[in-house]
Amino acid sequence: MSYHDPVMLTECIEALNIKPNGVYVDLTFGGGGHSKEILKKLDGGHLYSFDQDQDAKLNAENIDTSSFTFIEGNFRHLRRYLKMHGVKTVDGILGDLGISSHQIDAAERGFSTRFEAELDMRMDQSATKSAKDVLNTYSQAELHRILGMYGEVKNAKTLAAAIVARRTNAEINTVNELKEVLSKYTKRGKENRYYAQVFQAIRIEVNEELKALEEALEQSAEMLDIDGRLVIMSYHSLEDRIVKNFIAKGKMTGEVEKDFYGNVIRPLEPVNRKPIVAGAEEIERNNRARSAKLRIGKKI
Repeated sequence: MSYHDPVMLTECIEALNIKPNGVYVDLTFGGGGHSKEILKKLDGGHLYSFDQDQDAKLNAENIDTSSFTFIEGNFRHLRRYLKMHGVKTVDGILGDLGISSHQIDAAERGFSTRFEAELDMRMDQSATKSAKDVLNTYSQAELHRILGMYGEVKNAKTLAAAIVARRTNAEINTVNELKEVLSKYTKRGKENRYYAQVFQAIRIEVNEELKALEEALEQSAEMLDIDGRLVIMSYHSLEDRIVKNFIAKGKMTGEVEKDFYGNVIRPLEPVNRKPIVAGAEEIERNNRARSAKLRIGKKI
């Protein structure tokens, strides 16, 4: 588990309600923690695991069983890849969203505020757009939008203007160069939280994380068999709001739609009305669990 310590592992596996001969999908293979637990419960079933990170692909090579297929790709293409493998429906889909511990700790990936490195932040290292591109080519209005929307940065407009002013003299290419700009606009004692908000906003934009999530959720509802489970764990309010709305309403935003008889029109129904959260013991052991929220939907 040194690559990534899975959060609420037991709760995730229980939520899937695994049938030994069922077909399951792990949207975020990472270090393989969730996938390995799913495979232990299969007897005649099959697991398809997605990840676009090349380091995750290396981890997947250590799993030697005919019950497992690794798909090197973004989970936003869930339906297409599954159909390529002849899969029409599945019994459960699990997604552990966000960034892995390994990605944060790999200094050269540029995800962390703790290490000096080039600003990269690509989960798929073959992708063309990096954090440097966002910071040095986006307009002030675009920067304002992503900082405010994805990072919930309160002085997003001011910071966007500061980034544009700074890059007119020299590009912002490294973690420390960006932190130098940010340091002038954060409150004393709140620096780390402010840095984290800005880095989150840029990372979400680089990887199109929210758009990919919306696409995957819509396809998940289509691919799940009746009574199949959708189990999604998120780590910030933007993701959780999307997941909550989709399971409860069948759509990402807007009012609930109802049929002639007043029944809510949606492909899934919530299994848990409130999100499942980690216990105090797990939070003490793994700080990442502190912000995790687990939601479960069932195909109806």
